[in-house]
Amino acid sequence: MSPLFSDATEVHAPVRQAAGAPGSHHLSPAFPGRAPWGTAGKLRAWQQGALDTYIEKQPRDFLAVATPGAGKTTFALTLASYLLHNHLVQQITVVAPTEHLKKQWAEAAARIGIRLDPAYSSGPLSKEYHGIVVTYAGVGVNPMLHRNRTEARKTLVIMDEIHHAGDSKSWGEACFEAFEPAARRLALTGTPFRSDTNPIPFVQYAQDTDGLRKSVADYTYGYGHALADHVVRPVIFLSYSGNMRWRTKSGDELEARLGEPMTKDLIAQAWRTALAPQGEWIPNVLRAADKRLTEVRKAIPDAGGLVIATDQNAARAYAKMIREITGKGAVLVLSDEAEASQRISDFSDGDDRWMVAVRMVSEGVDVPRLAVGVYATSISTPLFFAQAVGRFVRARKRGETASVFLPSVPMLLGFANEMELQRDHVLDRPKKEGDGLFDEEDRLLAEAERANDGPDGAGGEELSYEALGSDAVFDRVLYNAMEFGMQAHPGSEEEEEYLGIPGLLEPDQVHMLLQKRQHRQIQRSRSKPAEEADLLELPAEQRPVVTHQELRELRKELNGLVAAWHHRTNQPHGTIHNELRRQCGGPLTAQATVNQLKARIAKVKEWAH
Repeated sequence: MSPLFSDATEVHAPVRQAAGAPGSHHLSPAFPGRAPWGTAGKLRAWQQGALDTYIEKQPRDFLAVATPGAGKTTFALTLASYLLHNHLVQQITVVAPTEHLKKQWAEAAARIGIRLDPAYSSGPLSKEYHGIVVTYAGVGVNPMLHRNRTEARKTLVIMDEIHHAGDSKSWGEACFEAFEPAARRLALTGTPFRSDTNPIPFVQYAQDTDGLRKSVADYTYGYGHALADHVVRPVIFLSYSGNMRWRTKSGDELEARLGEPMTKDLIAQAWRTALAPQGEWIPNVLRAADKRLTEVRKAIPDAGGLVIATDQNAARAYAKMIREITGKGAVLVLSDEAEASQRISDFSDGDDRWMVAVRMVSEGVDVPRLAVGVYATSISTPLFFAQAVGRFVRARKRGETASVFLPSVPMLLGFANEMELQRDHVLDRPKKEGDGLFDEEDRLLAEAERANDGPDGAGGEELSYEALGSDAVFDRVLYNAMEFGMQAHPGSEEEEEYLGIPGLLEPDQVHMLLQKRQHRQIQRSRSKPAEEADLLELPAEQRPVVTHQELRELRKELNGLVAAWHHRTNQPHGTIHNELRRQCGGPLTAQATVNQLKARIAKVKEWAH
């Protein structure tokens, strides 16, 4: 018998039970409570379903899209075990995004008897191993080395977070060159969409009704499905507004409030001001997040928190603040090196309250006890946001919740409200001349991949303004695409109402509790004298966070409807606007709020019908 299969029984043990027993379909989808990294004796329902689909079709290429925290690695390693045992492949190559994930894959595989070398660099592989783990960057350096290995023996290539193969043209070409001869290829991702149109190797694209090519998955298990199955935690987003002051490079001093309608440039500058360590926004949010963590640890004693920072200087400053707030130091992870990888592992296995990291913990890293997060980075692509939130959603037992703290920035709150949407990677994206629809996202993606990995993380735009000061105001809670809460000062009883939500709740209990607490806030505000209302006394759903462009579009829509009503009735435009103000209330259109504009739009449509 080949040395590769000297322990074939051990390798095959979990597959005999998983792939052959239909009874596993009748298990609770969340069984077992925690099944990361190949440790489970039985599969979750989606893993079993994906495995059944693969075994039935026996494809050369297979793309599995599963929400972060659902257990993609368990599925992949079980499939690898099946293919090895049935002699459909002779060796395995796993391609991971980071050095840290190489180690995690090797440890996961070892638990079910598959031995992968995470330190492989070149030359013949020791016979004690079934395969290797490499990074996409490593493949890019020497694709021919991996092509020769792939051609030498029937190989299963597992490409973890396959969208990274499209990060650069050279990486995509290298992956194609290295693994085109593979006997089998398994692509995994939690976020198949990208912000660019670089094609992803070995991913199938099909035209939709609009003629656009979109990625096609062979098996999909989205966040909404996983949430219903209790496989992942529900996420409570707590957003904070506040006044920001900064000085532009021309010497002008500006002030704005997070969440109010602004241009994209002003939003970006106000956002960076909020994250600046010298202001009051970030220490107040960190203090609130630590209070939330204390509450969560009453039900989940080992719960941990993660702050995702934009650059290394900010990360160091945040770690110092956490020490001042809690009296204990935070684990600081600054780069994707061996020492950083060990720090993440130690944090995962330990009981420390907080970890502060620059980007690298945003994707793939398995720290199941993470339950509270602070999104303290200016990166605003949907892919990065989804992967960052994915660090907190892995459920270990039923009823656990995750809490993520955000600045009140329209783009981020939009992502938070769209957690359950399934996205595909779109090629041939329509881009009209001058529309600039994707310019900002493309710029931010390039900036995220460029400047923030440096020692200081300083990009050129960081020098174009100077943060002067900031304060924080609790703004709202977002949960299940709904918004709750009224504005409150940090440390107030109203803020405590939301920070003190129990850490173990069923999803419908979270919704009911948020409704009750908002109702209690509204009743309290009504009993206050008007002169005591120093914050905006409106529930969150009546205070939509919009951009200047969105406000402009609402005004344009209203004026268009008024013009149409003028042509139908011959009433002067001014008369129609005055009647709308009389019936709906509020100031002139130029000063009207979003809700006032929406109310007037609805009223004109009501007249028309």
